[in-house]
Amino acid sequence: MHSSSVTEGLKTGSRALIWGVVAIGLALAAAAAFLFLSLPDSNAFDARVEQIFVQNDVLTNPTQLRLLEVLASSSNTFADMLHSYRVIIFILLVFAMVLMVAALVLLVVILGLNRRMSAIQRTGIEVQSLRILRAENAVMLNDMVFTLTPAAIETLAVLAEARMDDEWLTGARIESVISGRPEGDCEEAAGATRIKRLRDALGNALVSELLVRNVSRKGYTLGVAKERLRVD
Repeated sequence: MHSSSVTEGLKTGSRALIWGVVAIGLALAAAAAFLFLSLPDSNAFDARVEQIFVQNDVLTNPTQLRLLEVLASSSNTFADMLHSYRVIIFILLVFAMVLMVAALVLLVVILGLNRRMSAIQRTGIEVQSLRILRAENAVMLNDMVFTLTPAAIETLAVLAEARMDDEWLTGARIESVISGRPEGDCEEAAGATRIKRLRDALGNALVSELLVRNVSRKGYTLGVAKERLRVD
């Protein structure tokens, strides 16, 4: 159930990310189209100068004619300036799209981390890896190492092997595997007792590691921040 909810959350986050990127792309594409269409055409300057020539054909003064020639020669400068504006607008839009996509990705990642932290807080310890060290009578749970009794290690090893084979074990089956006797000669209560002792040993080890800590030459303390403690 927990893994399926996490998978659904990841799928939802991926879909939101994809649609968000598509929405950002469409919005920026619409903005770019509006900006480029709003810019005047590069031939608009030439058309305006030509209109001035047509409307002022009575201008015969050499100075006035020279001024009109200067205006006409300025059309190339105007066209180059428009081209530069288009390049600058394109670069700014690309940067804006990159920044918006990065912000969206960070938002989705933060939401995913918040959901994961909430799930961890609800379920307690999340087992990411479990390694059984028979030679050392120890168990490595995530990054924590616990020392158990040989009997508890043997029971845990039997359960781990069955889990890797997708098998369910009865109490009699557990007792048969550990003791080596036929399953018909073993009692259900014997296996249940082994499971109870394993749970007690693991529970004590977890409490010792996470809650009640023992520091050599110092003593015992609670592994909880003091601002989170409350005694009613």
